[in-house]
Amino acid sequence: MTSMQKIYLLVALAPLAGALLAGLCGRLLGRAGAHTVTIFGVLVATIASAVVFNDVVNHGNTFNGNVYTWATVGEMTLAVGFLIDSLTATMMLVVTSVSLMVHIYTVGYMRDDPGYQRFFAFISLFTFSMLMLVMSNNFLQLFFAWEAVGLVSYLLIGFWYRRPSAIAANLKAFLVNRVGDLGFLLGIGLIYAFVGSLDYATVFQAAGTLAQQTLPGTDWLLITVICVCLFIGAMGKSAQFPLHVWLPDSMEGPTPISALIHAATMVTAGIFMVARMSPLFELSDAALSLVIVTGAITALFMGILGIVQNDIKRVVAYSTLSQLGYMTVALGASAYSAAIFHLMTHAFFKALLFLAAGSVIIGMHHRQDIREMGGLWKFMPLTWITALIGTLALIGTPFLSGFYSKDSVIIATGYATVWGADFAYFAVLAGVFITAFYSFRMYFLVFHGKPRFALGAGHGHGGNDVHGDDDHGGTPRESPAVVTMPLVLLAIPSLVIGFVAVEQMLFGGFFDGAITVLDKHPAMKELAAWFPGATAMGLHGFVSAPFVLMLAGAGLAWYLYLRRPDLAEALKLRFATLHRVLENKYYLDHLNEVVFAGGARRLGRALWRIGDQTLIDGLAVNGSAHVVGWIAVLSRRLQSGYIYHYAFAMLAGVAIILFVFLTLPYVWPALAGR
Repeated sequence: MTSMQKIYLLVALAPLAGALLAGLCGRLLGRAGAHTVTIFGVLVATIASAVVFNDVVNHGNTFNGNVYTWATVGEMTLAVGFLIDSLTATMMLVVTSVSLMVHIYTVGYMRDDPGYQRFFAFISLFTFSMLMLVMSNNFLQLFFAWEAVGLVSYLLIGFWYRRPSAIAANLKAFLVNRVGDLGFLLGIGLIYAFVGSLDYATVFQAAGTLAQQTLPGTDWLLITVICVCLFIGAMGKSAQFPLHVWLPDSMEGPTPISALIHAATMVTAGIFMVARMSPLFELSDAALSLVIVTGAITALFMGILGIVQNDIKRVVAYSTLSQLGYMTVALGASAYSAAIFHLMTHAFFKALLFLAAGSVIIGMHHRQDIREMGGLWKFMPLTWITALIGTLALIGTPFLSGFYSKDSVIIATGYATVWGADFAYFAVLAGVFITAFYSFRMYFLVFHGKPRFALGAGHGHGGNDVHGDDDHGGTPRESPAVVTMPLVLLAIPSLVIGFVAVEQMLFGGFFDGAITVLDKHPAMKELAAWFPGATAMGLHGFVSAPFVLMLAGAGLAWYLYLRRPDLAEALKLRFATLHRVLENKYYLDHLNEVVFAGGARRLGRALWRIGDQTLIDGLAVNGSAHVVGWIAVLSRRLQSGYIYHYAFAMLAGVAIILFVFLTLPYVWPALAGR
């Protein structure tokens, strides 16, 4: 094993070691020991990831091989293997660096929680699972890591397991993801059935053959069916319509895990997977059309829902849904590198926004309703300025990180050729206005205007993200340094990473060999031909349509929520029906509960009555008991105990035997002749 292969193992195993120590020895280590071993493990993984990134990007060294064989079944080898290239190295560095910030932040945020050691064990285990997912070189390892990410997210969303709402949220996330995972598993099964291997390289080599085959018994192209099944898995993990319903409810978990799940890790797993499978998706325009239309619906309509949210974490959650839609649109446009670029920039500024929201929650004594805030910039200056940076990056302000990635997605979508690209282009453009509006609505209501702290006094916590035994009133105050330091560190890449990386990642051959794009999908080539350089692109951004839409959204938010808040309330009353539809999230939860969950309950009840009660209990169990009872009744009557009954039975038996033997010689020939 080479030194670099040992570093690959170190990246994955260091967080696992921290998780095991904190989880199994938490009581012995204590709080300080638990956070020390887990932070150290993730720090080691971050440094090692940076070494791998440098080795891949600057020295061109890649790796694809197995490091451990589980078993050999016939001709199939079940192994743990790593595929290290520019795509993997980027994801490794993003996952570990954001996770490190979340681990440090958690020290201050969860300081009074009784499950402190358990939480650190979970988030470190989550980091290990995500690293195994992005580093895998075969579908079997990918699937196990995929399920491990889902399992640990279930544990983290329901971390406060004594609260019914948290249990309902983690069950919802688990069940919705099982729907997506069923499609994912079917796609992997089809790949193995027709290729005979689960190794990425072997499958990608056979992609051309798959594109020439149809699914047996149908006229559907096999490659399309495989890609659609794989994308259904991505829809669950990356919360794409209609499998998005779990993500807003997952805000029941503590804020640090909201940042970890919804910024750089779990929800981006589907985006990464589709980009990794680009050699397959490029051969099916039908699958790409499904991807781009699904992403467009998510980007536009989930962003609209952010306008009516009053919980600070849910506003950021719907923003995540919308931005995941942007990434998915880029995938459907075959702009995979733009999707990964937006994934990277989004990881930093969205983690910043989630952690800033948590800092606000701490400063507001665990209240989360933005209508009960206002004027916090005076009381929490560091949180205010970092939240402003995150907000400006999110809406795509020129020269900030989100501008370069989001505008690249928009421009590339305009050059897409698959069906649904026109609708997608409209959706991502309209999404710029919507994103600016709901983002600055939250920003103005939280940090500016008149303080409204007294409105929430006496109403409990005013939110869901509650921990510890802190007081629940008084003047807001800045969070401790262990909370604000990660905000500052995340604000730096939120400002500059786009400007620094855009040219190399999108147009410098950064993803060559890791991502496949066919000539018939020209989005990235057209974007490269247009690209004038990072500085010129930033300057051009000030005269572009997205910038005008961004200003319009932010300006409208300022007017409605700072200048004329009465008008905002009047519009809410004027469009009460529309507002009610948005508050109820297009009634999709009701649809799921009545049609799908209700239908499943009715089907289960019918199967229980017919299968369990009637067939199993009634026919098999009780029926056999009744048969035995009837036989017992007859037997009891034959065993009466009277001698004359037995004598009569003997005479009757002798008579029957004589009758049979005497008549058989005459009856049998007649029957045989017939």
